[in-house]
Amino acid sequence: MTQNRLRTAIIGTGGIAQIHIESIEANEDLIELKALCDVDPEHLKTFAERAPHARSYTSLSELLANEDLDIVQIATPPATHVPLSIQAMEAGVNVLCEKPLCGSLADFQKIKEAEKRTGQWCASVFQFRYGAGTAHLQHLQEEDFLGRPLVAICHTLWYRSREYYELEWRGRWATELGGPTTGHGIHAMDHLLALLGDWEEIRADMGTLDRPIDVEDTSMAIIRFANGAMASVVNSILSPLEETRIRLDFQKASVELKHLYAYKNEDWTFQPVEDSSEEFAQKLRDLPSDNRSDHTAQLLAIREDVLAGRRPQTSGVAAEATIDLISSLYKAALTGQPVQRGSIGPGDPFYESFHGQQAIHHRLLSSTK
Repeated sequence: MTQNRLRTAIIGTGGIAQIHIESIEANEDLIELKALCDVDPEHLKTFAERAPHARSYTSLSELLANEDLDIVQIATPPATHVPLSIQAMEAGVNVLCEKPLCGSLADFQKIKEAEKRTGQWCASVFQFRYGAGTAHLQHLQEEDFLGRPLVAICHTLWYRSREYYELEWRGRWATELGGPTTGHGIHAMDHLLALLGDWEEIRADMGTLDRPIDVEDTSMAIIRFANGAMASVVNSILSPLEETRIRLDFQKASVELKHLYAYKNEDWTFQPVEDSSEEFAQKLRDLPSDNRSDHTAQLLAIREDVLAGRRPQTSGVAAEATIDLISSLYKAALTGQPVQRGSIGPGDPFYESFHGQQAIHHRLLSSTK
């Protein structure tokens, strides 16, 4: 750090990089954008107009050799995430990488090995963990204030047009690594894990119902958690009325969050059971300061992690748990069989890729191809 400013670089200057640079621009006293990198010189030149003090590179190797950084923010297409993350860590730089961090548990193992070898860390962008409402709910659960969680709903109902998939890398197993399960609903599912903890068993199905793509455009799952709760999960990019929704029914209250890409305190609803006291209801709804759950919140938290010399919460065990859930959902959907947590290991085709090396993805349902 220089004067407590997080020194960073953005790798990839496509659409999601706009969100990353906005987070930096809003906090220039705390975060310094040192460099930009993109293999497309013209795209890089256009993006660089927004950050005239940042140096531009078309090679990550050249950037890492010439810049003194605390982290890099990887915002490239999904299939490039693992090699770029490992390259940065081997140069002594920590990583904040867009989702999906990788396309298999085997690839996550490569990241783990690079972390161990280099002493660096690789965190996934999972900004939903960073809102004030999530911290409040986790605190209530730690105090056993709500009783046991019983029923949960986790819905990512988004809309992506056919034109959205005209980019060559989208909609393909090899380059996007999956459909809305991997690229969209992964946020809410990671959020669900942050709130409910370890799961035990998943049953699922998925289909390609309307988009002319190789991956799924819809998936659904039923998850049993170690704490006894059951959750219904839906991931879709076919839903014009867009919504991200998590609802948790505890013994003593229902908690619901409705938003789209980020939430504020006002997006939470807390409903105690009928015979609750006023004191109970007040504590249930007494949220802390309104910390929005966006890229900015996560980037500022990453800065605090770097200052404290600690691993971010969306790296390591937590990041692996989310990749395990995604892998298991795909295996359950593509085999038609329930999958137990942690059961996918070396030798299993779903360990090597989310789609089981495409051996059985013919189960995808298509009504339009």
